[in-house]
Amino acid sequence: MQFPREKSLERLRSVVESGQPIIGAGAGTGISAKFAEQGGVDLLIIYNSGRYRMNGRGSLAGLLPYGDANEIVVEMGHEVLPVVEDTPVLAGVNGTDPFRQMDVFVEDLKRRGFSGVQNFPTVGLFEEGTQFRRNIEETGMGYDKEVDMIQEAAEQDMLTCPYVFTEEQAREMAEAGADVVVSHMGLTTSGDIGAETSLGLEEAAERVQAHHDAAKAVNDDIIVICHGGPIAWPDDAEYVLHNTDGVVGFFGASSLERLPTEEAIRNQAREFKEIEF
Repeated sequence: MQFPREKSLERLRSVVESGQPIIGAGAGTGISAKFAEQGGVDLLIIYNSGRYRMNGRGSLAGLLPYGDANEIVVEMGHEVLPVVEDTPVLAGVNGTDPFRQMDVFVEDLKRRGFSGVQNFPTVGLFEEGTQFRRNIEETGMGYDKEVDMIQEAAEQDMLTCPYVFTEEQAREMAEAGADVVVSHMGLTTSGDIGAETSLGLEEAAERVQAHHDAAKAVNDDIIVICHGGPIAWPDDAEYVLHNTDGVVGFFGASSLERLPTEEAIRNQAREFKEIEF
């Protein structure tokens, strides 16, 4: 079911007004989407890393040349969209894709039933100041293309929920018409294929606050939520929400489908192995 942008925003704002956090969940499979929805999440997001993650690979596989990221999202939509009953579903769009007419692609995603977009894969995960990142930007495949994609989706009346990694990017996305800014703290820690190198929670909260303040300076109505890095478990998200001002939710991908799956399957297998006969 495709939700108009304003209806999606009304639902998100009503969640905040009720005193609950907005929770978005990455869905790499239909079963992830089905049961995340039953758990009450407010948004579902499909992007190519979900396929790699739920096949036992690290999420950063989504940034490497293992497949056509935008085509994978379309394929995953066939698996996920039919099982979602009443939750807006976002498409992770590779805005730097040089083989897509982005206005046509965004329109097609909307026609297929996606209610909004997010910028993934994202250049933002490549560290600023490195030669690789500079070369990416210099050769026309930079973060500015992701900003343009978000602006295009906003003009097509889709919900826009971009990842930002710096205060400047938060301002740029707000100026482009973003509805929800997702303050990204890097690859999620914990579990078997999670990151080991990350910020501390205290530093993450400070960065999230800085991103929030930068976005709100452009548009006071913008919604800001957090994601990634050390914010892996509910207690982590609670810490960040309690130690920031105006940040109203959390988006989890590994946190809502990989980590619970790792634990549940491992524990279930152990319980079967402990049967005595």
